[in-house]
Amino acid sequence: MRKRVGESGVGSAKSDSHVSEKEERGTSPGSVTTRSGWWAWMKRGLIGFFVIYVSAAFAPRLFPGVVKFLVYAHTVRVPFFTDLSRPADLSLNHTLNMYLTPEDGITVAVWHTVPDSLWEEAQGKGPDWYKESLANGAPIFIYLHGNGGTRGASHRVGLVKVLSATGYHVLSLDYRGFAESTGEPTEPGLTTDALYLYQWVKAHSGNSLVCIWGHSLGTGVATNMALKLQEQGTSVDGVIIESPFTNARHAGKNHPFAWFYFRFPWFDYFFLDPLKDNHVFFTNDDNLRKLKIPLLILHAEDDLIVPFHMGQELYDIARSAQNSEERVKMVRFNKELGYVHNGSYKDPRMPAIIREFVESLSS
Repeated sequence: MRKRVGESGVGSAKSDSHVSEKEERGTSPGSVTTRSGWWAWMKRGLIGFFVIYVSAAFAPRLFPGVVKFLVYAHTVRVPFFTDLSRPADLSLNHTLNMYLTPEDGITVAVWHTVPDSLWEEAQGKGPDWYKESLANGAPIFIYLHGNGGTRGASHRVGLVKVLSATGYHVLSLDYRGFAESTGEPTEPGLTTDALYLYQWVKAHSGNSLVCIWGHSLGTGVATNMALKLQEQGTSVDGVIIESPFTNARHAGKNHPFAWFYFRFPWFDYFFLDPLKDNHVFFTNDDNLRKLKIPLLILHAEDDLIVPFHMGQELYDIARSAQNSEERVKMVRFNKELGYVHNGSYKDPRMPAIIREFVESLSS
């Protein structure tokens, strides 16, 4: 009995020792299972990433709606849960919300913000009062925003407040397809919307100066409409383009999204050629070669969406085309300020910069 017990004890000890060796070497069944499961998860993840990466490259070529979203991002309606028909909710309580009809079946939303000096008088006033106020002699800005979001985005509201505080009327347009405006965005459609708003303003503003301010995508709309007006024999009083790109193709090639695909085979075919196929051009460079208007370019050196060199290139083009350093100006914002693509309105010098430009239009 004792021998059997002893043998049993020795066998148990050997078994325990054998298990311990396996555990030390990391070859226990649990360890093997864990390692194989981790590797399987990694393989699935890599395969999934590759499929998404390649599919995203084909999407612009195969689905025109993808191109429209990438260019306009009009379905991204920030800020969320905001009633844009009530601008007072965004501290614009001297602002009228209204709707215009640039074409049959198309309605676009517009905010009219009066100068801060009229804040008290504006309380409780209706559309007729706001319309008549346009002829009070204060300069007027038509604001054409960039892609994505609405006229209620924080940086857009911030600029409207700066312009109003400096003494100007501001008409903020949400193009067709943006916010509650009807229709679908196209380059000719956005240009038509801006032109209609300009003509509506001119019909009610008497001799007041009317200037155009375009930001990002809105710079393409601004120069398009200015050139259309010039071809019709009308000159815009002045144009400010903030964070401008040379043209849609160059903007697409320099966009951060393109960094992931820049070395992708046939990059131009898959990503840039669909812009032309969908009639997206926004040729600021060609427009500025033809325009004869007072122009101010604003650009931050640390702009990650539209590189600063594009604004500099447009400045050189416009200055050469107009052969003037007086009619074409550029303000660069140092990268240490951190304004990137949307923050130039925060600069404490901005009111003085705008005022100097506007006053030069009257001299």
